[in-house]
Formats: sequence, structure tokens, C-alpha cells
Amino acid sequence: MTAHVTVGADGSPSSQAAVEWAADDAVRRGCALRIVHACPPWIYEMPLHTPPGFRDSMTDHCQRLLEAAADLARAHFPQLKVETVLGQGKPVDILRREAEDAEHLVLGGRGLGGFAGLLLGSVSLALAGHVTAPVVVVKKTRHQTHDEVVVGFDGSSGSTAAFAYAFEEAVLRKARLHAIHAVQASVLGPYAAAYTSLIDDTLAVEKRLAAETLVPWRERYPQVEIKETVVIGHPVAVLREASEAADLVVVGSRGMGGLGSAVLGSVSHGVLHHAHCPVAVVRPKGEV
Repeated sequence: MTAHVTVGADGSPSSQAAVEWAADDAVRRGCALRIVHACPPWIYEMPLHTPPGFRDSMTDHCQRLLEAAADLARAHFPQLKVETVLGQGKPVDILRREAEDAEHLVLGGRGLGGFAGLLLGSVSLALAGHVTAPVVVVKKTRHQTHDEVVVGFDGSSGSTAAFAYAFEEAVLRKARLHAIHAVQASVLGPYAAAYTSLIDDTLAVEKRLAAETLVPWRERYPQVEIKETVVIGHPVAVLREASEAADLVVVGSRGMGGLGSAVLGSVSHGVLHHAHCPVAVVRPKGEV
């Protein structure tokens, strides 16, 4: 099957931003773009006394929305091969199926459903970390580029998978990679602030471990400029700040601190909500 990037489209502003991002990424990867829209299941489950032609009209509406998304992608990249899929059913189920053979799944931060005050849509949260393919969430179009990919790591299998994806993105974008390891103050104990030497010693150990972690990646990707940061702070806050000067933030689906049953860790969840740029959530291979 042809390699492709899959993106969900529902006509919302963040969905349009996701389509543009996915089209750009598909061109960068040299693959096709597959745009997916799900017709709500209630259209086909309404009682039989619906007005004549109602279902056909709604289906036509969904098809026009899908075609508009394809036109948007082609307007930016006329040479791009664009495929469209019109599904019937719940968006989460359809997108999960379409993500199975995709390079990654791209979603808008918030669709047409839900309340305006929500920072992140239910579909994005239901799929990030729950599908095999990396999930990229795009909230809005950004015209400025920074040539930097940020990746958070903590030594877990999730951060190893995030590294692999982040380095691949850095190579494709010809961008530098900013690897960030944040040590939470709570780990140091409630009185750590009173002991400067304890903080300094802890940072020294963490910096050494971070440097050792990056050694094989530096050898594997000598063409990538790497910036390394180890700080004391909450990972969400640190990654949020770094996202202001990044084109993409990459996180693992679950880090060291999560419960075994939590598919999406608190850090990944927080970064998805608060980052200023698109966020990629990467699940380790074989994780269920």
C-alpha cells in the first residue's frame, strides 16, 4: 500500500490547520495525503419519518466538506497526491482504523463538537497514545518556522520511541533537535530548596545521565545539531515554554511516572493542552 499521512477533517479551523500541516508533512516525506471525514452515525440511524432526501443531503454535505479539505491541500501543494475517505460512523473508530497503516495521524486540536472553552477535543484525546501510529495534534496554523524540534525524555521506553520519531523529523526538516529533561522539584524532597548542594548534585547526576542517553543518538544522526537541556521544573511547564520557539514538540505516550494502565501520561496530556506548536505523541512499539 502507498505510504501516506492520514489527517482527520471536519471543517473546523483547527482541522483546516491540521490539513495544511499534514499536506506539508506528506510533501516532506514524499508520500501521499489521505484525508478522512466521518459522517455522524445518527444521520443513518434517524427514524424513517425524516424528510425525503435528508440522508442524501447530509451525505452530500459531508462529501463537500471532504472535497473542500482536499482542495485546501492541493492549493498549497499542487503536486501532492491526495486521497479522500468518507466514513460512516464514529470519528474515533474510523480514524483509528485509518491510522493503522499511516506514517502518522494528524488531528486538529478541537473540532466542531464540544464547548468553546475546551482546550483540546475529545477525538484528539481519545486517539493520542491509543493508536500504533504517532498522533500529531495541530491547534492552529503557524506561518513562522523556527527550524527546531523539541523532544522531552525521562529514560522510559516512551521517551526512547519519542527520540526515534523526533530525530527522524529533525532530519526531514533539516532542523536542530532540542532534547529536554526536566527534574521535578518534588522528586528532590520538600526541603530541597534549602540545600543548594543537593540540587547541584542532583542536576550533575541528571546531566551526566542525559549526556550518556544522547551518545548513541549523536552517533546515529551526526548530521543533526543537538541542544541539550536539563533543568529543575515541571515537565509540562518546561516543554510549554520551549514550544514557543519550536515547530514540533515530541513526547512519549507514557513516561516513568504514569500508572501501568494509563495509556496517555499526565505530561503528554498536559503538553497536548498547553503547547504553542503542534505536538506529536509517540507510542512505543508493542505497547498495548
